[in-house]
Amino acid sequence: MKRFLLIAGLLLLFAAEILRVYFIMPFPGSQKANTIDIAYFIGRNIWWLRGAAILLIIYPAVSIFTKGSKWSKAWLGITLLGYCIVAYMLNFSMEADKMFRQPGTLLFADAKGNKIPEDKLVLGVVINNTAKAYPIQLIGYHHQVVDTFGNVRVIVTYCTVCRTGRVYSPYIRELEKFDTFRLVGMDHFNAMFEDATTKSWWQQATGTAVAGPLKGQQLNELPSQQVTLAAWLRQYPGSAIMQPDTAYKEKFEKMASYDKGRSKSDLTKRDSSSWNPKSWVVGIQHLEWARAYDWNRLVKERMIQDSFSLYPVLITLEKDTASFHTFSRFVDGQSLSFVKADTSGTLKDVNTGSLWNEDGKSIAGPLTGKQLAPVAAYQEFWHSWQTFHPKTTKYK
Repeated sequence: MKRFLLIAGLLLLFAAEILRVYFIMPFPGSQKANTIDIAYFIGRNIWWLRGAAILLIIYPAVSIFTKGSKWSKAWLGITLLGYCIVAYMLNFSMEADKMFRQPGTLLFADAKGNKIPEDKLVLGVVINNTAKAYPIQLIGYHHQVVDTFGNVRVIVTYCTVCRTGRVYSPYIRELEKFDTFRLVGMDHFNAMFEDATTKSWWQQATGTAVAGPLKGQQLNELPSQQVTLAAWLRQYPGSAIMQPDTAYKEKFEKMASYDKGRSKSDLTKRDSSSWNPKSWVVGIQHLEWARAYDWNRLVKERMIQDSFSLYPVLITLEKDTASFHTFSRFVDGQSLSFVKADTSGTLKDVNTGSLWNEDGKSIAGPLTGKQLAPVAAYQEFWHSWQTFHPKTTKYK
């Protein structure tokens, strides 16, 4: 009986520690099954599980250490020491928010004082006429950056394993308060955050709580745009640009090739072919409909026009082959059709003959001064878009 209690207790002790981390970190097989509820249960009840395991172990352990042979004492001592090492590593070295830390000091510069190369990708945000650019090389390591635009709080998030950039308001309607979040792990290879008040877990790609008291609730997403810094400054020359916190210099250096899809990690490197799990796509969602567009095709054609769910869209790619724009083609009661006017990126609509620049503004013709309405769109890995938009279609 004592042996059974000892083995059962040790198994529970090790299993609780290992599975708590296994289910929410990118270990082989851990991210493919729907195990989030199990992971949440273990995470929220870890101290109860530890206590139950210790209760099972304590009687046979005392018996072994007082009456057992030197070999049984040594075996149990080594096993308990092994548990302490495993527990320390899992709780202090492999916790997501200890591996990927938020910046200690949030630094910004204007275009003149900026040290970020202009060919780097940024996540650009404009709120209340204030523009800011967050380099993906930086926020890709941090995973989230908490910032303010005047009196508007935001969390700028990025998941390198999904290649998803999202900006949210940290205001939780159900709590009627702003909250803080910590990186707790991932779900289906997507970063997952935990709010400080209810300890609910939130998906980065959707802003939806997937476990905990607020399960099913959603954060309000704020508009953002992924382009090169040069393209962003062309649109917003007065923009502030996030600068690197020197405390994380080595971490940022490891992210240097991520922008261009040349990461060496199996989790974050790009598949250059089309429609494979780590192929790049541009994803658009309108109401309950979603569609994915092959990045390779966009690079080849530089312009894609489409209509889905009666929603006319235009996707363009700049000469840098990195900055893309997505607009509605519906202007003044009509759906415009476009052709390339020249090699500079200027377009012409065949309806009125007006010319349009890369930023979606008409610069000549009957529609001069008109602005195409931006459409929320994201460049991300195909596996991510498909997972979080299971009813998505492919643009053919």
